[in-house]
Amino acid sequence: MTSENRPIVNLTRRETFSSAHRLWSEDLTAAENEELFGVCARPHGHGHNYVLIVTLRGPVNPKTGIVVNLVDLKEAMHRLIIDEVDHRHLNIDAEICAGINPTTENLVILFWNTLQGRFGPLLHEIQLFETEKNWVVYNGEQELGSCS
Repeated sequence: MTSENRPIVNLTRRETFSSAHRLWSEDLTAAENEELFGVCARPHGHGHNYVLIVTLRGPVNPKTGIVVNLVDLKEAMHRLIIDEVDHRHLNIDAEICAGINPTTENLVILFWNTLQGRFGPLLHEIQLFETEKNWVVYNGEQELGSCS
Protein backbone atom coordinates (compact mmCIF):
# COMPACT_ATOMS: atom_id res chain seq x y z
CA MET A 1 0.00 0.00 0.00
CA THR A 2 1.52 3.33 -1.04
CA SER A 3 1.01 6.62 0.75
CA GLU A 4 -1.17 7.75 -2.15
CA ASN A 5 -3.82 5.11 -1.54
CA ARG A 6 -3.86 4.77 2.26
CA PRO A 7 -7.40 4.89 3.66
CA ILE A 8 -8.41 8.18 5.30
CA VAL A 9 -10.51 7.87 8.46
CA ASN A 10 -12.02 10.20 11.05
CA LEU A 11 -10.96 9.50 14.63
CA THR A 12 -13.21 11.09 17.26
CA ARG A 13 -12.94 11.54 21.03
CA ARG A 14 -15.66 12.83 23.39
CA GLU A 15 -14.94 14.49 26.74
CA THR A 16 -17.07 16.46 29.18
CA PHE A 17 -16.49 19.37 31.54
CA SER A 18 -18.55 21.65 33.76
CA SER A 19 -18.05 25.39 33.77
CA ALA A 20 -19.79 28.62 34.60
CA HIS A 21 -19.73 31.72 32.46
CA ARG A 22 -21.32 35.09 31.93
CA LEU A 23 -22.05 36.29 28.43
CA TRP A 24 -21.01 39.90 28.27
CA SER A 25 -19.34 42.01 25.59
CA GLU A 26 -17.27 45.00 26.66
CA ASP A 27 -18.09 46.49 23.25
CA LEU A 28 -21.78 46.78 24.18
CA THR A 29 -23.59 48.85 26.78
CA ALA A 30 -25.16 47.17 29.79
CA ALA A 31 -28.59 47.57 28.19
CA GLU A 32 -27.36 46.06 24.90
CA ASN A 33 -25.77 43.13 26.72
CA GLU A 34 -28.92 42.47 28.71
CA GLU A 35 -31.07 42.69 25.58
CA LEU A 36 -28.79 40.41 23.55
CA PHE A 37 -27.82 37.83 26.17
CA GLY A 38 -30.85 37.99 28.49
CA VAL A 39 -30.50 35.88 31.64
CA CYS A 40 -27.05 34.76 30.45
CA ALA A 41 -25.77 38.28 31.22
CA ARG A 42 -26.58 38.09 34.92
CA PRO A 43 -23.64 39.33 37.02
CA HIS A 44 -22.72 36.01 38.64
CA GLY A 45 -23.15 33.90 35.51
CA HIS A 46 -24.60 30.43 35.12
CA GLY A 47 -23.26 26.96 34.42
CA HIS A 48 -23.29 24.21 31.82
CA ASN A 49 -22.21 20.61 31.49
CA TYR A 50 -20.35 20.86 28.19
CA VAL A 51 -19.55 18.06 25.78
CA LEU A 52 -16.40 18.49 23.70
CA ILE A 53 -16.01 16.29 20.62
CA VAL A 54 -12.74 16.42 18.68
CA THR A 55 -12.27 14.70 15.33
CA LEU A 56 -8.92 14.07 13.71
CA ARG A 57 -8.79 13.02 10.03
CA GLY A 58 -5.89 11.29 8.41
CA PRO A 59 -4.44 8.21 6.77
CA VAL A 60 -4.23 4.93 8.64
CA ASN A 61 -0.61 4.02 9.26
CA PRO A 62 -0.13 0.56 7.69
CA LYS A 63 2.37 -0.45 10.39
CA THR A 64 0.25 0.52 13.41
CA GLY A 65 -3.29 0.45 12.03
CA ILE A 66 -4.05 3.84 13.61
CA VAL A 67 -4.10 7.52 12.69
CA VAL A 68 -3.11 8.77 16.15
CA ASN A 69 -2.89 6.94 19.44
CA LEU A 70 -6.19 7.65 21.22
CA VAL A 71 -4.26 8.05 24.47
CA ASP A 72 -2.40 10.98 22.89
CA LEU A 73 -5.69 12.60 21.84
CA LYS A 74 -7.22 12.05 25.29
CA GLU A 75 -4.17 13.43 27.10
CA ALA A 76 -3.97 16.50 24.82
CA MET A 77 -7.66 17.27 25.29
CA HIS A 78 -7.28 17.04 29.07
CA ARG A 79 -3.95 18.81 29.46
CA LEU A 80 -4.65 21.64 27.00
CA ILE A 81 -8.38 22.21 27.53
CA ILE A 82 -10.31 20.19 30.13
CA ASP A 83 -7.84 20.82 32.97
CA GLU A 84 -8.02 24.54 32.17
CA VAL A 85 -11.82 24.91 32.14
CA ASP A 86 -13.39 22.13 34.21
CA HIS A 87 -15.15 23.40 37.35
CA ARG A 88 -14.08 26.98 36.70
CA HIS A 89 -15.84 30.25 36.00
CA LEU A 90 -14.63 30.96 32.46
CA ASN A 91 -14.76 34.75 32.88
CA ILE A 92 -12.90 34.76 36.18
CA ASP A 93 -10.51 31.87 36.76
CA ALA A 94 -9.82 30.14 33.44
CA GLU A 95 -6.61 31.68 32.09
CA ILE A 96 -7.16 30.03 28.70
CA CYS A 97 -10.30 32.19 28.29
CA ALA A 98 -8.74 35.51 29.28
CA GLY A 99 -9.87 38.35 27.05
CA ILE A 100 -12.78 36.58 25.34
CA ASN A 101 -16.51 36.58 25.83
CA PRO A 102 -16.94 32.83 26.54
CA THR A 103 -19.75 32.16 24.11
CA THR A 104 -19.85 28.65 22.71
CA GLU A 105 -18.69 30.07 19.37
CA ASN A 106 -15.64 31.73 20.91
CA LEU A 107 -14.84 28.65 23.01
CA VAL A 108 -14.88 26.23 20.07
CA ILE A 109 -12.54 28.52 18.10
CA LEU A 110 -10.26 28.84 21.15
CA PHE A 111 -10.18 25.06 21.56
CA TRP A 112 -9.45 24.62 17.84
CA ASN A 113 -6.51 27.02 18.01
CA THR A 114 -5.25 25.27 21.14
CA LEU A 115 -5.38 21.76 19.65
CA GLN A 116 -4.14 22.78 16.22
CA GLY A 117 -0.70 23.38 17.67
CA ARG A 118 -0.62 19.74 18.79
CA PHE A 119 -2.33 17.97 15.86
CA GLY A 120 -1.80 20.36 12.93
CA PRO A 121 -3.51 19.32 9.70
CA LEU A 122 -4.95 16.17 11.32
CA LEU A 123 -7.39 18.36 13.27
CA HIS A 124 -10.61 18.08 11.26
CA GLU A 125 -13.53 19.27 13.38
CA ILE A 126 -14.51 20.28 16.89
CA GLN A 127 -18.03 20.20 18.27
CA LEU A 128 -18.89 21.88 21.55
CA PHE A 129 -22.27 21.14 23.09
CA GLU A 130 -23.41 23.76 25.59
CA THR A 131 -26.70 21.91 26.11
CA GLU A 132 -28.28 18.93 24.39
CA LYS A 133 -30.16 21.42 22.19
CA ASN A 134 -27.38 23.96 21.48
CA TRP A 135 -23.93 23.30 20.05
CA VAL A 136 -21.34 24.76 17.71
CA VAL A 137 -19.24 22.99 15.09
CA TYR A 138 -15.93 24.43 13.84
CA ASN A 139 -13.44 23.13 11.28
CA GLY A 140 -10.98 26.01 11.06
CA GLU A 141 -12.72 27.92 8.28
CA GLN A 142 -12.06 31.64 8.13
CA GLU A 143 -14.00 34.32 6.32
CA LEU A 144 -11.91 35.76 3.55
CA GLY A 145 -11.42 39.51 3.76
CA SER A 146 -13.13 41.55 1.08
CA CYS A 147 -11.31 43.90 -1.23
CA SER A 148 -12.64 47.44 -1.02
